[in-house]
Amino acid sequence: MQEEHISSVFDRDLEAVQAQIMKMGGLVEEAIRLAAKSLETRDGELARDVRERDRSIDELEHQINQRAARILALRAPTAVDLRLILTVIKISGNLERIGDYAKNMAKRTGVLSQLAPVGDSGASIRRMTRLVEAMLKDALDAYVQRDAALAADVIARDEDVDQIYNALFRELLTFMMEDPRNITACMHLHFIAKNTERMGDHVTSIAEQVTYLVTGNHPDEPRPKADTTSSATEV
Repeated sequence: MQEEHISSVFDRDLEAVQAQIMKMGGLVEEAIRLAAKSLETRDGELARDVRERDRSIDELEHQINQRAARILALRAPTAVDLRLILTVIKISGNLERIGDYAKNMAKRTGVLSQLAPVGDSGASIRRMTRLVEAMLKDALDAYVQRDAALAADVIARDEDVDQIYNALFRELLTFMMEDPRNITACMHLHFIAKNTERMGDHVTSIAEQVTYLVTGNHPDEPRPKADTTSSATEV
């Protein structure tokens, strides 16, 4: 009976920490969507709301790490359960970073709302954010369903985000060279684009953790990066 009781408490602990991960994932998905909307509509109030909501994401990461550490210390999980706890810790860290990038996007909205639009850059950023948001949803679904094939699909789609970023980077450089008055807006837009590209990297890392959880191994092949601008600039 004592062993059954301990097992039952352990199962509840695992369920609780996984529920927190899914709650955190939902908050981060919403942060991406609202940050992109605030930029598109130049809504300063919505941007402030995104920044304030980031505190909830940070607090959830703290709670998840505390609960996971307690499980490791008190339950000494092994095999699949140990992989689950390690995966939860890493996923929560990636979600927190994605939330930070969404907050950073919202921070730029106030400045850009005072500047003239630059070409079709807004549409490119919208495409990037929608891709990343969809990738995150599928990565979290892959986690819930323990679906390594869906996780692999998410990993492959990061190249699409990189390609849009590369094209936008070149476009912004052209605008800055053609008219120095575009420099300020283009620098802020590039910051947003680079942050969105990095969101994709962290979503990919979540998908890689799902692969590890399901198979016990990380993806065999190093993930190819299609971002060709890293050597030229760093945000």
